[in-house]
Amino acid sequence: MARGIDQLEEPVAPEKRKLMVVGAALAALVALPGCAPASYDAADYGNAAEPAAADVAATPGASATDGAVDPNAADPTAEPAPGDTGSDVADDRVTKSLTGASVPKMGKVVENPKGFVLYRFDDDGDDPSKSNCNGDCAKIWPPAVTNDGKPTLKGVDAKLVGTVTRADGTKQLTLKGWPLYTYAGDKKPGEWKGQNVNGKWFVITPTGTKNLTCLPKISKPVAPPADASGSDAGDSGSDYSY
Repeated sequence: MARGIDQLEEPVAPEKRKLMVVGAALAALVALPGCAPASYDAADYGNAAEPAAADVAATPGASATDGAVDPNAADPTAEPAPGDTGSDVADDRVTKSLTGASVPKMGKVVENPKGFVLYRFDDDGDDPSKSNCNGDCAKIWPPAVTNDGKPTLKGVDAKLVGTVTRADGTKQLTLKGWPLYTYAGDKKPGEWKGQNVNGKWFVITPTGTKNLTCLPKISKPVAPPADASGSDAGDSGSDYSY
């Protein structure tokens, strides 16, 4: 006698069913578009699926910032003026707050008062703290300078915040020992175009680790901004090492 259809189907073991579900989830991840922000050219970025690492802390969510930058406001990514040396810098250059936030596709970040994402540099030191980004490097990666080392904190543990004295005598904020910077290539709050530049610069999380949730292909930094005379310090796309 022929067996019924229900008799022909073999039961699926619970373990096998779990593997099928996990496989479907991984396939969905692979099918997702690149991890770069929507305003970027996706062709310039790598794939979204990066394996989780021990020092990655990111949960994708809505941006904590919204709206355009006030064109009359001081440049939030500008480094201290050449005359601002020693322990004090002009008030409008000081990073007065550090805020833990979440931005689309990247997840957990730390932002300055203007909502610009902060970075850490692999060539720096964290124990002891040391900044190795000076000169043109500091024009491309403006340091988060401070006068008193006491920024207002939100979503950032005060025990992780410190300072380091730079080569020009100014003080720079650190997070878990790592000096903090913005990036001249970020033109509005919440952008993170500095991620993986030269394979050395990374978005920093509120705990001081690298955020590797989205890891675009290694790219070159933007050229240093024009100086006071109006001339560029270098051509766009030059092979800067920082």
